[in-house]
Amino acid sequence: MTDTAAMRSDLRRAIRLEYVTVAWNAAEAVAAIVAGVLAGSVALFGFGLDSVIEVFAALVVLWQLRGSVDEPRERQALRLIGASFFALALYVTIESTRDLIIRARPEHSIAGIALTAASLLVMVFLSRSKHQAGHRLNNLALIADSKETLLCAQLSGVVLIGLVLNTAFGWWWADPIAGLGIAVLAVREGREAWTGEHAEH
Repeated sequence: MTDTAAMRSDLRRAIRLEYVTVAWNAAEAVAAIVAGVLAGSVALFGFGLDSVIEVFAALVVLWQLRGSVDEPRERQALRLIGASFFALALYVTIESTRDLIIRARPEHSIAGIALTAASLLVMVFLSRSKHQAGHRLNNLALIADSKETLLCAQLSGVVLIGLVLNTAFGWWWADPIAGLGIAVLAVREGREAWTGEHAEH
């Protein structure tokens, strides 16, 4: 396979991965937000919002992949992804702090546990695949998006732990603490996307 043919193959694979990301996270967002509202779980609701941001990031990368791959377009895509992280961090911090202060007690959510466990597996696979494709294409936006997908996997793990602790032991505070964990990870990834530090990994 020539270098040009290999590049086109990598580009098609990257585009397919982004479409899968959009489809999975759109369904995940609806399920997580509904489950979060029903259970009164800020961590699960924040996880659903993160899935919305993941859809947005994937659409941004699709826009970038299908357009001219130049530095200004790539930089704009990275900053849009970074800004979405900062917005998520702000919202989840406010809600988690409020729940800790008023001692809000979320209901148990078996559906949330199943959803976050499945997401953990799917997001790890997508992140690894997009990261490899991003390096082969030398595409900073795709690499940044792979890191965002990895964050989604990490968030799945954090929320899963919080939900399990609340369900198994009645530790209500595990949910807003998991929410604050989401905020910390979101700020870190937002900063790296905004500055382009993802390209160094």
